[in-house]
Amino acid sequence: MKKIMMLLAMAAMTISAMADEGMWIPMLLGRNEADMQKAGMRITAKDIYDINHASLKDAILLFNQGCTGEYVSDKGLFLTNHHCGYSYITMHSTVEHDYLTNGFWAMSRDEEIPCPGLTATRLVRMEDVTAQVLEGVSNETAEIERADIIERNIKKITERAVEGTHYKAIIKPFYYGNQYFMYINEVFTDVRLVGAPPSNIGKFGGDTDNWMWPRHTGDFSMFRVYADQDNKPAGYSKDNRPYKPLKHLEISLDGVQEGDFTFVFGYPGTTQRYVTSDAVELAANIENPVRIDLRTIRLKHYNKAMNQSPAQRLKYASKVASLANGWKKWQGETQGINRLKGVEKKKEFEQQFQQWAKDKPQYYNVLQQLHEAYEQLRIFEVELTYFSEAVRASDLMLRANNYRQLANEDDELKVIGLVNRLKDENKKFFADFDQHSVVDRAIFVETFLYMWQAGYAPYLNDKTADKATVQKKLEKIYDESLLTNEKKLNAFLDNYSAKSVKKLKADPAVALFDQAFTQTFEAQKLAIYRRSAQDIQRLMRIYVKGMMEMQPDVNFFPDANLTLRVAYGHVEGFRPRDGVYYKPYSTLQGIIEKENPDIYDYVVEDKLKSLNALKDFGPYGITININDSTVEETPDGYIVRYNRKVIKEMPVAFIATNHTTGGNSGSPVLNADGRLIGINFDRCWEGTMSDLLFDPDYCRNISLDIRYCLFIIDKFAEAKHLVDEMTLVSSK
Repeated sequence: MKKIMMLLAMAAMTISAMADEGMWIPMLLGRNEADMQKAGMRITAKDIYDINHASLKDAILLFNQGCTGEYVSDKGLFLTNHHCGYSYITMHSTVEHDYLTNGFWAMSRDEEIPCPGLTATRLVRMEDVTAQVLEGVSNETAEIERADIIERNIKKITERAVEGTHYKAIIKPFYYGNQYFMYINEVFTDVRLVGAPPSNIGKFGGDTDNWMWPRHTGDFSMFRVYADQDNKPAGYSKDNRPYKPLKHLEISLDGVQEGDFTFVFGYPGTTQRYVTSDAVELAANIENPVRIDLRTIRLKHYNKAMNQSPAQRLKYASKVASLANGWKKWQGETQGINRLKGVEKKKEFEQQFQQWAKDKPQYYNVLQQLHEAYEQLRIFEVELTYFSEAVRASDLMLRANNYRQLANEDDELKVIGLVNRLKDENKKFFADFDQHSVVDRAIFVETFLYMWQAGYAPYLNDKTADKATVQKKLEKIYDESLLTNEKKLNAFLDNYSAKSVKKLKADPAVALFDQAFTQTFEAQKLAIYRRSAQDIQRLMRIYVKGMMEMQPDVNFFPDANLTLRVAYGHVEGFRPRDGVYYKPYSTLQGIIEKENPDIYDYVVEDKLKSLNALKDFGPYGITININDSTVEETPDGYIVRYNRKVIKEMPVAFIATNHTTGGNSGSPVLNADGRLIGINFDRCWEGTMSDLLFDPDYCRNISLDIRYCLFIIDKFAEAKHLVDEMTLVSSK
């Protein structure tokens, strides 16, 4: 009886995939095929991934190094999120041609704008190379030697795999190094901006609505890949032609209903599903609160500046979007972990693992050793968080780092190169210094003051170390630094020589950064950190292997690592708190209801309001029949009269139970027939802990309804020529 109870407890505490959790390797999707078809899928695993025939994987691309895109025409046209293309939209925006605010639509191929540095990567094939990578490695191999052997093997395998081709190969570890897969990729470098909606469509709701449901954001942008005459990757050239992909996605106009099967096909970035309670505790209750507080300070000052002028808004828009994304996500993550009692649940599972491992020497001590390693790691991780979020918060300190490098450089040619680069940087930095210095000075003072109050900047102490004294000291550092005086700094660089080094090192800003850097990255401390990190990597490899042996019937999915994955689930609303139910879709009417002309993020375009008033949704809107009733009093009593109302609506977004994370931004959301129904762009705030813990009651991915995307392109932007490139399908 006792043994049966233990097995039941182990089943209840399983750390494996549950409900719609999981990010599955496309090559191995056959293992999930029956489950996916039972859930409603009408295609096969080979329709999704096949190296012998064109399949859906050929329509998916890695957008640069952090988002996903999908081909929607046979002429290289692809969709991704507005926030993924944000930096490139901003790059081409000026006050005179403000594409970020007003949108951009290329009405011909000649108007499409090249984006230097932007890449689009297609997966050609993947291969399990575990045996080859681990050749020469045994259980007795020391960790450093193991890493050297693996590195040499990977170099040999990847060079051989792409020899004589234009492809590129990369090998990535899975399950903490228990398995390795090689990815053969085709990387395109001629990528051009085709279209983007105005910011108050593409970023409607701004940071206030970010991570929240219901969402009403038209989060999409359009690019096109160009190739050479042979349809192969090539650098930008006027002679290049639109790339012809092996596969582009058909687009469904049928929309979604609650309960419909969906799957997301993209490049999720990072999850840590199998980490121990120590790691969850470190993230949720130690690092996240510090990150949140320090970013709150920065966002306060940037947002204030952005509200002062269009030029300031453009200057800080991309920076604020990046900062706010993590800031809000960490808040939801911590709240979700604590609501789920995530640390406690991890500890319960670890107790079950320990019970299972009591007669298995190779696993019995692994959790205790992991705990000891995290105790060592935590000290440095906290200090590193302060360095990243406080020391490096201001432009003054980022520049101080550059000048510190100059002061420490001995090579004469490198010194000349650094001096010239710093002169160029100064032109940009001092262009609007009168305005920017007010913002940067406030951020510099407040973030360092916060760190000092937490006890992580002892070098700011003096004989009268109180808050007011330290604040004045910080203000003095900013004001008296050579780095904030354009005339003196340029003269200093024009006459820079070996004799200048002493003066540069004595500069208060450079000296402060050097003190912070030296304290954080002190050699002995860094050695302990590296050793702890290596121990954790080694021990997690053992722990995950043990978990798999403990639960042999479980289909474990590997943590996300920016490789192509499939996640599947269903369109489904949820109950975030008592008395509240969220429907799984939103409409254009919600945009009208949120309108606030006094708040930039909630301004609604006049043309969008007009289209809504006229119900001019083209073939993309939906018609809803509602039976309304009225009660009339008559001499003979009351009569109930039923009236049928027909309402036209424009769908905007929907939620589903697919397991997604960063990197899935821009991923296609596909229906049971493998047709495009949406573009993934977010998660619900209540479920942002899904990188560490998955809760099927709260975890929802948020997607732009493809019909709203088409409506904006066609009816709002009047760029129907782009829609005409696409393959639209409707069963109605």
